Amino acid sequence: MEYALLIDGQLVAGTQTLEVVNPATGKPLALAPRADEAQAETAIAAARRAFPAWAALGYAKRRAYLETLATAMEQRAEDFARLLTQEQGKPIEQARGEVGASVAAIAYYAEQELTPRTLRESEGERIIEQRYPLGVVAAITPWNYPLLLLVLKMAPALITGNTVIGKPAPTTPLTTLLLGEIAASILPAGVFQTLVDQNDVGALLSGHPDVAHVSFTGSTPTGKKVLASAADTLKRFTLELGGNDAALVLDDADIAQVAPRIFAGATTNSGQICLAIKRVYAPRDKLDALCDALAKLAGEAVVGDGLEQGTTIGPIQNRAQYEKVLGFIEEARGQGTLVAGGEPVAGEGYFIAPTIVRDLPDDARLVREEQFGPVLPVLAYDDLDEVIARVNGTDYGLGATVWTSDAERGIAVASRIESGTVWVNRHLDLPFDVPFGGAKQSGIGRQQGIEGMEDFTQPRIVNAALS
Repeated sequence: MEYALLIDGQLVAGTQTLEVVNPATGKPLALAPRADEAQAETAIAAARRAFPAWAALGYAKRRAYLETLATAMEQRAEDFARLLTQEQGKPIEQARGEVGASVAAIAYYAEQELTPRTLRESEGERIIEQRYPLGVVAAITPWNYPLLLLVLKMAPALITGNTVIGKPAPTTPLTTLLLGEIAASILPAGVFQTLVDQNDVGALLSGHPDVAHVSFTGSTPTGKKVLASAADTLKRFTLELGGNDAALVLDDADIAQVAPRIFAGATTNSGQICLAIKRVYAPRDKLDALCDALAKLAGEAVVGDGLEQGTTIGPIQNRAQYEKVLGFIEEARGQGTLVAGGEPVAGEGYFIAPTIVRDLPDDARLVREEQFGPVLPVLAYDDLDEVIARVNGTDYGLGATVWTSDAERGIAVASRIESGTVWVNRHLDLPFDVPFGGAKQSGIGRQQGIEGMEDFTQPRIVNAALS
């Protein structure tokens, strides 16, 4: 299959190509078109040109376009899923879940609308808050959920009247390009466009005076660069960055019940989720039982090609991350006790067996940093106040979980954790009508919910004297 960029309503070749590797084989999967700065400038100009007419359509007409796009995506759902597994690595059922969630997100946002809000009204005055679209939005996405994370930016931005340029990670551009191919015959020229690069066009987008908003999901170091490049033009931005999410097991938790949920929270998509469980704290007298349960689950996991039936954990998405995760494991081997995994899986792909590590010090890299792989440290604690301080003692604050047999107690403990989202007895529950975002160095702004839509708009106060 040949892939093309969508620029100004046309499917076009890049000035160069880049090789996309299947992480399950370590071998080339396809050639993707690669845009240069001139093509990026063309796309920005087209988006700016398309913006006034798209914004003027109003919600009802924009809604019809998005509903048509959602239907067209749904008709190609299996194509999307298989392509997603091949470029990203996740098991096919997880890929189908991501595609289904992407279609559902477009359909959901198509139905939403930001309406004016009366702040004050009397015989003598009326004060109204209105919301209007910002303009050109650059949606810059990572390689772990390349389709869903794009849609969660694109759909709310489009329904509120903005135009969008999608820039995927260079290792997972294909599902974005397929979305562009479908959108080319549905959306007006310039309303949605796709640019693929080798991480060399992002700075142009984030610093360009004609880009009004940058919505970025990725690592905290890259997010800082995006924020710096946006400063000169004071453009609006949403940053969803890295996490080091803690799972806190309370002393009344049922280990047999919570262990499978913690394991899934740490290893779904091979642990490559910003909101994945990245460290676990358990009462000292429950540590052995929890480690034994997690080790058993790790031993039962089926690591392999996501297209093969029965696979539960796919490969790490790219070689650089694969080597980084192996480095975490090697360092942890010398500081703690490996109770499961700890080795790459034989084969040409980037496979790592799910790994459970205990007895690490709090200053170990695997505890302090974001591993973004199926490697989980489990640490003991003796006092609740002390462990909450350890949970909070990080620069990150994206998500956390609390596990307990008493939900009310869990809510009270969750209310002491410094994080954008804290789940109690559940994980990765992210309904479209509930906003999420990071605290501290895990991000700025909100995605999803009305708040996520508002991030793509400018509030305007109309303050009128009536007499």
